Amino acid sequence: MLQKNLLIIGAGEFADIAYEYFTVDSNFTIVGFAVEHAYLAETEKFGLPVVALESVETAFAPGSVAVHVAVTSTKLNQVRERLVGLMREKGYDLASYVSSRAFVWRTAELGENVFIFENNVLQHGVKIGDGVVLWSGNHIGHQSRIESFCFLSLHVVVSGYCTIGQRSFVGVNATFADHVSISADTVVGLGSVLNKSVDEPGQILTGNPAVASKVSAYRYFKVKP
Repeated sequence: MLQKNLLIIGAGEFADIAYEYFTVDSNFTIVGFAVEHAYLAETEKFGLPVVALESVETAFAPGSVAVHVAVTSTKLNQVRERLVGLMREKGYDLASYVSSRAFVWRTAELGENVFIFENNVLQHGVKIGDGVVLWSGNHIGHQSRIESFCFLSLHVVVSGYCTIGQRSFVGVNATFADHVSISADTVVGLGSVLNKSVDEPGQILTGNPAVASKVSAYRYFKVKP
């Protein structure tokens, strides 16, 4: 299999994890890291260069490497969304990681810059948007849609025909009944059970059955809609 060079955008914990997974379980060769200058705390990681994102083209020209933005749910996933957009503007191809131990049915559709860990199950007709992170052990039921820049933690069960709105965060062991949809920027607490749809964006939903908090996700994360 042809090896491709890959630049990881980020230098934190998720970048470390991405380095391990891409190195061991993909056809990419990591050649370096890039972070915004304000967060440039080191010049080397794992023996590879760490460069400022603002001038990344001088070290790693578009076309010579693909990139993967390895940033978690910082600021309600807005940072990952912004950096993916920036790398597109700079002309870089966006790479995805899909674990060899994930089950992805042939009719599932995946966007760019997704990161899918081991033991995820993506059934028939599932659609995964750009920049989605699926941590270990999630079940995404048939014909469900995970919109761009969502972050799903461990062991989330999404039943059939569900929609998770863009930039949403879903906590460990949350469960969605069939045909349940949540709007953009929703935060679902760990262990929560959703048995009806929520149309208003920016809600924090917790409990069984899940109910909305008095504090919005925008206020909690101190971000703008």
